[in-house]
Amino acid sequence: MGFKEEIQRRRTFAIVSHPDAGKTTLTEKLLLFGGAIHVAGAVKSNKIKKTATSDFMEIERQRGISVATSVMGFEYQGTKINILDTPGHKDFAEDTFRTLTAVDSVIVVVDAAKGVEAQTEKLMKVCRMRKTPVIVFVNKIDREGKDPFDLLDEIEEQLKIKVRPLSWPVGMGKRLNSVYNLFDKKLYYFSAEDKTKIEEPISFKDLNDPAVDATINDFAEKLREDVELVDGVYPEFSNEEYLNAETAPVFFGSALYNFGVKELLESFIQIAPSPRPSEAIERTVDPNEEKFSGFIFKIHANMDPNHRDRLAFVKICSGTFKRNTNYLHVGMNRKLKFSSPTAFMAEKKSIVEEAYPGDIVGLHDTGNFKIGDTLTEGEIMNYKGLPSFSPEMFKYIENADPMKSKQLAKGIDQLMDEGVAQLFTLDMNGRKIIGCVGQLQFEVIEYRLLHEYGAKCRYEQATLHKACWVKANDTAEWEDFKRRKYKAVAKDKHGRYVYLAESAYDLQMAQSNFKSIEFYFTSEF
Repeated sequence: MGFKEEIQRRRTFAIVSHPDAGKTTLTEKLLLFGGAIHVAGAVKSNKIKKTATSDFMEIERQRGISVATSVMGFEYQGTKINILDTPGHKDFAEDTFRTLTAVDSVIVVVDAAKGVEAQTEKLMKVCRMRKTPVIVFVNKIDREGKDPFDLLDEIEEQLKIKVRPLSWPVGMGKRLNSVYNLFDKKLYYFSAEDKTKIEEPISFKDLNDPAVDATINDFAEKLREDVELVDGVYPEFSNEEYLNAETAPVFFGSALYNFGVKELLESFIQIAPSPRPSEAIERTVDPNEEKFSGFIFKIHANMDPNHRDRLAFVKICSGTFKRNTNYLHVGMNRKLKFSSPTAFMAEKKSIVEEAYPGDIVGLHDTGNFKIGDTLTEGEIMNYKGLPSFSPEMFKYIENADPMKSKQLAKGIDQLMDEGVAQLFTLDMNGRKIIGCVGQLQFEVIEYRLLHEYGAKCRYEQATLHKACWVKANDTAEWEDFKRRKYKAVAKDKHGRYVYLAESAYDLQMAQSNFKSIEFYFTSEF
């Protein structure tokens, strides 16, 4: 198969949702169809197996939540599919935001009973920012939930995107009978009362066909009415509008009962984008370019504590990545060679000889990488799009064991490279402040510093409202600002100036008093 064909057959996407919407179950079922696992539940049992060998993942097991993005790949009908399953818990949202920079499209899972939840809105904002195409999967239609039309209105209103249903449920909850796929005009229906057996789908070019009545009996009339209403209210599905992130196709199903999942997968491989051009600061990079380039979007430390290894995940943006080849680490201006790059097929890791745009490869890292680093065949360029967001919780981090100050410094440094949290150093006295999205992150940092670096830390509460990155356009005004706000001026890990506002009022006053200074809530501006 040629290079261009390899790119065209790849689909790299993330599954995102609020916690408990059924994201991991959907991932399992997709892997099941791809033959990557043989029993549903294997993803979860794999997680538990992993937790036994990794200190950090112990926290996942204790809490019963995902705190890290997992990468899985499989083949389905000649298409190479790369899934990134993200943490749903809001304390680890930043990991999810970064993952969204490495995918070409997104499947958003919405719970049919709960509708659109806060975390989903936040993630959708990032998709809009990056114009990422989105498919919505309304899950758990086997439970009593909201009316499908109400759900569509809610999705449009809260996610701020036009929708077009491509499948439609016939009945809901206990009365769930079938799902009609509007995309390829097929009806998928249950034959057994216990909803475990799905019959082979039947194609109906016309829903007025008497065979529809014979198949789903009393539900036929309701289906006709609903489909007529759908066609009347929602415009025809346009693949171009979906790819431009203007319209979100909506599928209904139940991941638990495997219902609607195959239709989602088969429609997805037809409409979802193959690898798209990536934005570097210097230029736009086309995936069809011959020379390799890629960027690090995630680092996972101590996957195997016996070896103290870190795995840096690289998203390949152009060209072919080859094992044992020298590539330029742009940030360090140094050539690196990788003898055992890793590809992920569900629970199995395997050494990969070569990989193509859209693929995610794990590189063993001894501390050379930080998030956002670019690798190329020699060209000096830097991929953009890995922002840090303003944290919501702040604590001073202090050394609890003076004998271990070196270990603490190294641990903090490496964990910040991984993007676990953000570090701000006060200009005034050099005190270090950790900024997190949620309380759980502080616990993860303390746990990992102790178990992975042998360093003890303690926290002191920092009463801060927001961290804002600042851009000064007038030197005199900036000097005045630093003099007046000297207690609140800090630098982030990359040496950029940050204003740590104590309250919303302080921030408002700073914005109105210092007109030439721009305040940003994300590090990318």
